[in-house]
Amino acid sequence: MVAFAANSILTRLAVDGGHIDPSGFALIRVLAGAVVLSMLITVRGGSLPLFRRERLPGAISLTVYMIGFSLAYLTLDAGLGALILFGVVQITMFAHAALTGAAPTRRQIIGALAAFAGLLIVLWPGGGAGTDMPGAVLMVCAGVGWASYTIAGKRASDPLAATSANFVLCLPLMVILLVGTGLNFGVVGIALGVLCGGLTSGLGYALWYTVLPRISGPTAAVVQLSVPVLALIAGAVFLGEALGPTILIATALVVGGIGWAVTGQSAQAGHK
Repeated sequence: MVAFAANSILTRLAVDGGHIDPSGFALIRVLAGAVVLSMLITVRGGSLPLFRRERLPGAISLTVYMIGFSLAYLTLDAGLGALILFGVVQITMFAHAALTGAAPTRRQIIGALAAFAGLLIVLWPGGGAGTDMPGAVLMVCAGVGWASYTIAGKRASDPLAATSANFVLCLPLMVILLVGTGLNFGVVGIALGVLCGGLTSGLGYALWYTVLPRISGPTAAVVQLSVPVLALIAGAVFLGEALGPTILIATALVVGGIGWAVTGQSAQAGHK
């Protein structure tokens, strides 16, 4: 979760600092992740499962996430972006669970509504959070992409190989979509992109894919509760981002609502 929060800080630092443009950062991030993960596969001894049917959803959802995430941080604060991303991811995963046969409980519905209310506070035009709407829409798209990537990861039999293959297949998709958009690379921006792609993204996602099959969906959601909080604190400390009352209220609603929803099963089990 520290790695996930660090992605927001590194991206915001690189893009908002003018060290690299969002498209260039996204390309460097994916390239670095693909190289580091492919090297690990080579050292371990194995091959990349590039031409399997399940690779396409992973590669496409990773592409949507990477592009939306990088472009959004041109205007969003790191903490605010992480809050929007996290809220959309969890609400999307709730919706997926409901549509695939897991009927939501009253507690889950109330929690999801509270989280949705928190998102509305930061997304509502003129709501006091100072949210840039184009950036927010891009982060919502990134959230849907990451939720889809997480759902696909539950079925990965070899997490490291799956993550490596997703990064390798994601790269040509991003080249097609982003080349010709006025790429601008700086030394600092490239270094931050390599750090974000190789360490906090590539290795972080491989670890997440390794953990996902071993934990339940609610547990995965609870663990991710720490991401927006860590990003908000780190953004305030390292980037000087303001923590206004609107952001704090929205954070409490999103984190508290999702926490209430996903701990419902645990609470019920404890009363049996």
